[in-house]
Amino acid sequence: MVFEGSSAAISHTGKIRSNNQDSGYAGANLFAVADGMGGHAGGDVASSVAIQRLEPLDQGYASTDDAQASLQAAVTTAAGDLIRAARERPELAGLGTTVSAIIMVDGYAVIGHIGDSRIYLYRDDALTQITADHTFVQRLVDSGRITPEEARYHPRRSVLMRVLSDMDSDPELDMFVMPTLPGDRWLLCSDGLSGVVDETHMLKAMRLGMAPGRTADNLLKQALDGGAPDNVTIVLVDVGGHHPLSSGTPTIVGSASNPSGILVPSARPARSSWLHPVRQAANEPSHFEPAAEYLEELIEEDRRRARRRRAGWIAGLLVVLAMLGVAAFAAYSWTQTRYFIGADDDSVVIFQGVQQNIGPITLSTPLDDTGILLADLPEYQRTRVESTITARSLADAMAIVDRLRSGAEANVIEQTPLPTPMPTTTPTAGTP
Repeated sequence: MVFEGSSAAISHTGKIRSNNQDSGYAGANLFAVADGMGGHAGGDVASSVAIQRLEPLDQGYASTDDAQASLQAAVTTAAGDLIRAARERPELAGLGTTVSAIIMVDGYAVIGHIGDSRIYLYRDDALTQITADHTFVQRLVDSGRITPEEARYHPRRSVLMRVLSDMDSDPELDMFVMPTLPGDRWLLCSDGLSGVVDETHMLKAMRLGMAPGRTADNLLKQALDGGAPDNVTIVLVDVGGHHPLSSGTPTIVGSASNPSGILVPSARPARSSWLHPVRQAANEPSHFEPAAEYLEELIEEDRRRARRRRAGWIAGLLVVLAMLGVAAFAAYSWTQTRYFIGADDDSVVIFQGVQQNIGPITLSTPLDDTGILLADLPEYQRTRVESTITARSLADAMAIVDRLRSGAEANVIEQTPLPTPMPTTTPTAGTP
């Protein structure tokens, strides 16, 4: 049964690399992406071989089991082709490719995957990553040692644990079957897209509801706007939907679209100057399948990096705490250059510090109990003292105290009643 829906495939060299080592395929029932690796020539060959071996699978199948068996057989055959190519052409040694493929069988998607290209499903306004990356950093994420966000910028994010290559004649492919529904949209892409455009922006492009071709163009533009340091390949597949299949002719993009046996020259290298230096890595492989001992070395390197990161955080925290301590000490020292007049129980006191407190921390201490009783002060002076009087310096505080003392003495005198005079008697005549 022929799949009913619509699809689009697009591939771009990117802004840094000088040749396209990706390949993509969108047919009647088969949809696939392959991201080649192994140098300028090796990556081209590897992804092209993979797509060429997958292309005959673009047909109807009686069952999903038949489709899975055919997909596994095609990938195993492709691995044998890569082994022979590396043997016949030693310069291709180390070539390999990722493979992410879907075969539509009735209402099901038969999925095969190896490497770090990805398959996403957009359904019910949500975008879900269906495949798992076979990378070193994904193992770190799965073990909880780093977060998915840290994995996006990890220096070893391109180290593959599994890949279709010239080193394994029996590649281990992730194989599973998922039901499809009308309105589903499947996105297959190389890491040239997923490594630059995050899922939030992919989801926004899906929500626009444009045809597969226009949506693929939108996603490619986002990758290019983000720098596109690697080749970008996108295959979009709509199940049913509002955009009917316009042509039954398969679309092949990237390296696999070149006629067999014809070498495509690399892009002309950019001219470099001190104002515009050429960025390196146009033809260097960004992926490889490491040996076990190398992986152990990477794991130990990651442990050292984690220890350095923790030490850096601790050192930074200590520096911040030290700066806060110095700032707090400086602020406290400044408060001790301030003075004010206030009340302590029933007398006037000179305080050193400021009136404000920080929670339970008091920023002032009694410096001199003047012996002036609050009860002796005039009412207006007593009110001011109880509200505190700020002094510019210790000398200013002493001058204020002198005025308060004068006021208290005057008030005491004013409030002291005068003594009552004793009556005097005048002697009368005849009194001895």
